[in-house]
Amino acid sequence: MAPAQQHLPPPILSVLDTTLVRPSGAALPESSLPLTFFDVLWLTSPPVERVFFYRLAADADVATILSNLKASLSQALHAYYPLAGHLRLKHGTADRYELHYHPGDGVTFTVAEYSNEGADFDELATDEPKKVAKIAPLAPTLPEGGVVLALQATVLRGGLAIGMAVHHAACDGASSTRFLHAWSAASTAANGPPPPVTDRALVHDPRSRLYDFFVKAMPTDDQMERVKLSDDQLFATFTLSKEDIQRVKDVVAAEAARRGAAPPRCSSLVVTFGFIWSCYQRAKDNAGSNSGERRTYLCFPVDHRSRMKPPVPDEYLGNCVGAAMHAAPEDQLAAAGADGLFVACTVVAAAIEEAVGSVRSPETIESWIERFKEAAVAGTGMLTVAGSPRFRVYEVDLGFGRPAKVDIVSVARTGAMAVAEGRSSGGGGMEVGISLRAAGMQRHVVALHVGVALVRCYSKNLVRLFLEADDVLKPLGIMADTVRPEYNDLEVLFHIGQVHACFSSSSSQLALVVGSNSSFLAMASRRRRGLLEQPEVVLVRLQFLLALGLVVDLVVAYNGEPAAVWQCGLLEKPAAVAGS
Repeated sequence: MAPAQQHLPPPILSVLDTTLVRPSGAALPESSLPLTFFDVLWLTSPPVERVFFYRLAADADVATILSNLKASLSQALHAYYPLAGHLRLKHGTADRYELHYHPGDGVTFTVAEYSNEGADFDELATDEPKKVAKIAPLAPTLPEGGVVLALQATVLRGGLAIGMAVHHAACDGASSTRFLHAWSAASTAANGPPPPVTDRALVHDPRSRLYDFFVKAMPTDDQMERVKLSDDQLFATFTLSKEDIQRVKDVVAAEAARRGAAPPRCSSLVVTFGFIWSCYQRAKDNAGSNSGERRTYLCFPVDHRSRMKPPVPDEYLGNCVGAAMHAAPEDQLAAAGADGLFVACTVVAAAIEEAVGSVRSPETIESWIERFKEAAVAGTGMLTVAGSPRFRVYEVDLGFGRPAKVDIVSVARTGAMAVAEGRSSGGGGMEVGISLRAAGMQRHVVALHVGVALVRCYSKNLVRLFLEADDVLKPLGIMADTVRPEYNDLEVLFHIGQVHACFSSSSSQLALVVGSNSSFLAMASRRRRGLLEQPEVVLVRLQFLLALGLVVDLVVAYNGEPAAVWQCGLLEKPAAVAGS
């Protein structure tokens, strides 16, 4: 029953121990939970794989930590015993599936260790792009036979990685992370969440109409679309702060006012999905190249517990999520400045509004399948979402502090973006994990930083500089209008920093490669006025590149002669071009 998992050649990872951890306490009776129409949708889906990175003190007693983890896991499984069971076809039926628990069932807990040749903790727990091949082995493989949960603890240099693989047909993200919080409470002797509710009759489906419909429409394993992993597949995390999210809201509201349109309902989730979706589209190879007829799709889960009639309790163990899906023209989504953001956020808000009303009748629920088929037939791709900031994954303390990093590594196989709450102490932010091949990751990082530069501005004039750009905002550059004094244009570089100058005689352009600190601020501020007073100086492009970290390549032409830039006093002429 477990879907086939695609494996990469792992780094040197030694398995030290494998244990079957059973629920603690009095023996539990044999039981079966029938799958609902929400569950059967996921029968052939790949497992959801999360990895939690915990930093450990140099003198940490790892053996005791591992022993305590198994003991607290056993305690948590007493309430969540269905997760120790397995999926099976109910005896005597052709299409009735169930989650069956038999006394003695348990969860496989693997202990492994990275060898000295492997990566250290900081290399694996970073937000920066990292090879999927280095983190994929940290998540366990679901054993055969319909097993729905497996766990793995991997000892790293400087920390511990806790990997989890869960079959989506057993439960959704809200349920699986509630289990993690129960495990956390057992590990820290804290008050845990209320016990799970397992009554499947709470999901109303008269005469099994919706179950019958979805089990017939269930795709086969061969029909499931998966990303083919390559040797250069990367995973990276991007964070939008609370302030960034508010700035995006402001930009979208301003664009709505400019258009004379009602602003979309921009929650933090709408803004995050809209921002990432727009950047993702801009980073595509063909961004801006189509005529506007091609539509691309965004699909993300919506929890329907509170919307069912009657409502399903939050503690319900199983699936109770539907799909919010909407499409947008590719060229509008990738449009420059605020245009793309406005379109993306408007579409995401509309998708949520439609999804909220999609459980009002069996007919609207059945329409989910048609929407998926529509997206598949379009062939323009669909960006999906895994995770939620409401899951509070950074609060999962297993007895040795909160995680330093949490990754949903399975998005490398599904092509989804992983979403979680931000880690900053102030709260309110969002983090998004993306997995792409190296070239695609570079374009995506570029597009995201361009987008952040747009909203993380230091003056409204700077926003105007970006919003009034003539050409489509592409990963390779922003075409801007002639610099005008009121634009305060050099402020775009203030937060980027230290300047290194290099000269390209072949292109007759001066490239100012801006690095990672703020020493450029004072110099640019002193000399900006003199530069802008020269009417011949034109800002040709801001070219955002990724080269050993984010850099900005500011190309300036002065009367067609780059050497004249030195004469206007913007910078001292570097030794490398002193003879030019």
